[in-house]
Amino acid sequence: MPQHDHKLPEPLSSAARWRLLGVLLATMFMSLVSVSIVNVVLPSIESTLGATEADMQWVLAGYALTFGVVLVAAGRAGDVLGRGVMFVAGVIIFTLSSIYAGLAPDPTSLNIARFIMGFGSGLLNPQVMGMIQQHFKGHERGRAYGLLGTVIGVSVAIGPVLGGFLIGWLGPDAGWRWTFLINVPVGIIAVLLALLWLPRPLLIRGTGKLDLDPVGGVLLAVGLLAFLLPFVQGRENPALWALLVVGLAILVFWVYWEKKYKARGRAPMVELALFKISSFTNGSLIAGLYFMGVSSVWVLVAIYVQSALDFSALEAGLICLPAALLSAVSSQLAGNYVMSIGRKMIVFGTASALFGLLATVAVVELESRAGLNIWWMMLALSFIGVAQGFIISPNQTLTLMEVPVENSGSAGGLMQTSQRIGTAVGIAVITAIFYGVNHLSGWTNAMSLSFVAIAVLVLITMCVAIADLRRGHRDLVSLS
Repeated sequence: MPQHDHKLPEPLSSAARWRLLGVLLATMFMSLVSVSIVNVVLPSIESTLGATEADMQWVLAGYALTFGVVLVAAGRAGDVLGRGVMFVAGVIIFTLSSIYAGLAPDPTSLNIARFIMGFGSGLLNPQVMGMIQQHFKGHERGRAYGLLGTVIGVSVAIGPVLGGFLIGWLGPDAGWRWTFLINVPVGIIAVLLALLWLPRPLLIRGTGKLDLDPVGGVLLAVGLLAFLLPFVQGRENPALWALLVVGLAILVFWVYWEKKYKARGRAPMVELALFKISSFTNGSLIAGLYFMGVSSVWVLVAIYVQSALDFSALEAGLICLPAALLSAVSSQLAGNYVMSIGRKMIVFGTASALFGLLATVAVVELESRAGLNIWWMMLALSFIGVAQGFIISPNQTLTLMEVPVENSGSAGGLMQTSQRIGTAVGIAVITAIFYGVNHLSGWTNAMSLSFVAIAVLVLITMCVAIADLRRGHRDLVSLS
């Protein structure tokens, strides 16, 4: 057992819980818009800062890497030191680095800022999951995760449109800078409200010896960095693929270290017994597989319509807008019914995603061969948007449902890490297929075959969800 025995903050009243959720969701909105908005403004950054293609890759990769690497350690730190203090620290770091990014005089400064932004976002994200897990129970927890899914959907929808609007209104230089600077007022207000409304104490002072398992934290961070870096930057630097074996070896040694650390009576960074909870293990697998596939959809659509069909950045954002808004609506519905419907909702979501993917292939092919208006893609992508809401937030609820509250931060970090690994691996593999096929036989075939590959990953996700659904049914039968 952990040697940092402490009392968790007192239970909150209903009004205080929902007030707290408002602060958490506003902050998540800020960090998520910052991800989706950047894709649209990259050309403006490139032209006004004189950035190279490698610089532009790091604007995206730097944020993704530091975010993914610190998630589990940040979740563990929140479990041990207090989620409130880690949340406030994350928001402050994210806000200050947003100022640095918005005022960056050159590409190197911007990339340093993006690394720090990723660190701040990775610090605050597991605390949101941990506090929802801690303060909400039963149907209320489902509703809270449903609202989180709504925020995810709206932020994805608003980001590209807002980025295009700022570029058009303020011009290329001021426009991309304000995509970062708009985080500042949100961050300041979030910190002030967090200090007023977060449960006390923000910082938990243990009565025993503080045990953060620093060696385990370093091993996991280095292992994840070595594993993820080839997928994020391997196309630009093929020599990085050698790190994949190094990363896997370090992660295997990390598991060995955690087991030995616990055997010595210490508190490991990650309680590996979490993986004995089948709902947590299956849910983390579903998250990783689904993100491995569907994360590439929005990247490919943006590339395809702009490169093959000469769409503007704003038009590229608009073609995905209905999907993102429907994701917000379906997340809200899913949050209200997840506790009664369970994994059936995720199976339905994967079916909707499969239909949307194949319908998009049909639109692309018919546009190329029969002159169909490409804007029909809005309808096809909408089915994928509906799927997002019925998969992501319900899966979070069901995955963490049986996790002990004292491990909820590190468990939330682990689940989000599986999403980040899935995203990095999926985008690397799917875009490699996309560019490879395009080089051989053009944009249409590239788009169609890439979406078929994504559909295969979604089909595998569906199979895991069905297996978990059957496991849950067998558990109920054995208990009755």
